[in-house]
Amino acid sequence: MNKLSYSLGVNIGEGMKQQGFTIEDFDAFTDGLRDVYQKSIKIQPEEMNQILNDEYVRVQTDVVEAKKEEGDKFLIENAKRAEVTVTDSGLQYEVLEEGKGEKPTAEQTVTVHYHGTLPNGKVFDSSIDRGQPASFPVNGVIGGWVEALQLMNTGSKYRLFIPSELAYGAQGAGGDIGPNQELLFIKWLFFCHFFNI
Repeated sequence: MNKLSYSLGVNIGEGMKQQGFTIEDFDAFTDGLRDVYQKSIKIQPEEMNQILNDEYVRVQTDVVEAKKEEGDKFLIENAKRAEVTVTDSGLQYEVLEEGKGEKPTAEQTVTVHYHGTLPNGKVFDSSIDRGQPASFPVNGVIGGWVEALQLMNTGSKYRLFIPSELAYGAQGAGGDIGPNQELLFIKWLFFCHFFNI
């Protein structure tokens, strides 16, 4: 066995598998690889592009649907916990510590510390890790935050469970937050600056 050739095959296979592609005919797959190097490709580029585009759309649709089902299942189970409150919009939250200050409005600016993860525990953003709280207008963030911030008294600490439609929806955000991805946050509302923007 040529270890370099094998390693290249593993590398290609792992990349395709991670993207959700499956190989139905390994003989045809290896023929395609061979034909590239022998410059004897048997399908016209236009047809090949259409085939690959159709498959990419199918794979992405399957991935998005699977992610949505996984997220919905998580939120259904989470909502059964006694300490979790579910709002009309579907936002779920748990009060870890109730503050005594005023609640902000959508037009005001707040300063918060937060730690954001996916349901699997992967951290995608954290002001805690950066060591610096963030300040922003309440109505300048994702819908789940806009709603939650207006529920929190200054000085509060909440755990948020945000459905994808109140986060980044079907488009996702960046490399970590995929389409239809639910988000979890632990959030401290430290300061509420009471001025309109």
